Amino acid sequence: MRNDVAASPIDNTPSVNASQAEKLSWTRTDTTWMLSLFGTAVGAGILFLPINAGMGGFWPLVMMALLIGPMTYLAHRGLSRFVCASQKQGSDITDVVEECFGVGAGKAITVLYFFAIYPIVLIYGVGITNTVDSFIVNQLGMASPPRFILSGVLILAMMSVMVSGEKLMLKVTQFLVYPLVAILAFMSLYLIPSWKTDALMSVPTTGDFLGTVWLTIPVLVFAFNHSPAISQFSVSLKREHGANAAKKADVILRNTSMMLVGFVMLFVFSCVLSLSPAQLAEAKSENLPILSYLANVHASGFVSYFGPIIAVIAIVSSFFGHYLGATEGLKGIIAKQLRSSNKTVSDAKLDKFILGFMFLSIWGVAIINPSILGMIEALGGPIIAAILYLMPMYAVYKVPALKAYRGRISNVFVIIAGLLAMTAIVFGMLS
Repeated sequence: MRNDVAASPIDNTPSVNASQAEKLSWTRTDTTWMLSLFGTAVGAGILFLPINAGMGGFWPLVMMALLIGPMTYLAHRGLSRFVCASQKQGSDITDVVEECFGVGAGKAITVLYFFAIYPIVLIYGVGITNTVDSFIVNQLGMASPPRFILSGVLILAMMSVMVSGEKLMLKVTQFLVYPLVAILAFMSLYLIPSWKTDALMSVPTTGDFLGTVWLTIPVLVFAFNHSPAISQFSVSLKREHGANAAKKADVILRNTSMMLVGFVMLFVFSCVLSLSPAQLAEAKSENLPILSYLANVHASGFVSYFGPIIAVIAIVSSFFGHYLGATEGLKGIIAKQLRSSNKTVSDAKLDKFILGFMFLSIWGVAIINPSILGMIEALGGPIIAAILYLMPMYAVYKVPALKAYRGRISNVFVIIAGLLAMTAIVFGMLS
């Protein structure tokens, strides 16, 4: 580890005085970031969460609702603190891991970081294609368009926003998230009259209860995950607030987590209580987001037309944050490898290569149409748990710049949650 890490401002952050407190007061920019982080999380994971979580029954879902709030906040707070620990201005997560753990470990973690996020970007290519195709066939009554054309147009449209720059991406995300929150809340309340109370009467045994919660944790981790945007979020706060970036991040992440749990779990409960376990299993087999399935089986015109629209908005808003993280990781891998080989390539050429690679790979997977839930469980889950839950906690006890955060019960909670997620994934794959 480099010696300059020990001199990070986090080692002896001064108390916040009046002028600093004024800078840390809530601003419009904070709201924009909160909505952007919310939008990153509310994507395919949320739209598929009711399917996997609901199949286990109502009461395990109650326990999941109690756990996911602190899990989400504490894990993302740890990752943000890790990025903020660097003294270097503009250092993203791929730079900080090298600074803290050395060149070799930095390369390895950067590769893991990329592969934690990249499969999710692929999932969104599949998800948006299936959602729009289902809407065209079931709601508009038209013939299904050629999949390779439909997926190509949709992916190109989403990527064009990212190519236009971070400012436009944040504006578009904010524009999308406001109606998403409003319609999501309305949809949750609208479904209440169709709730079935049968699920409340079914009480599983203690073993089944705990087993269901354990095996569903990976889907919860994925569904509430906004770690791909945490690196650039933290870099932006470091640029704006300097040594107080971690404090500002704590507040924004806390509010984001509260917003996520409030809106998302109400939506999940409402969807689960509106459908039977057999219907949830059918939605899983059809590889459709829960709202697209509701639109196909619900008699209401509101659900039929607005369900798929919500699904598209959720996927697009979440795609932006994950695409940002995936390209950041891929660029870090290539840049580190070129530096080790004493080679240089202009940023313009590197950006063009990454753009081409991302489009062709997302498009190809969207055409193939693999199982989305299978991809979530097998590809993204284990690495997300390692990067988001375990790596920042390891850094707390190894990096001098983070020593102020040692010896806290919250660290133990995050480590246990990360280990439960990883063991559940391994058990699920082997069983």
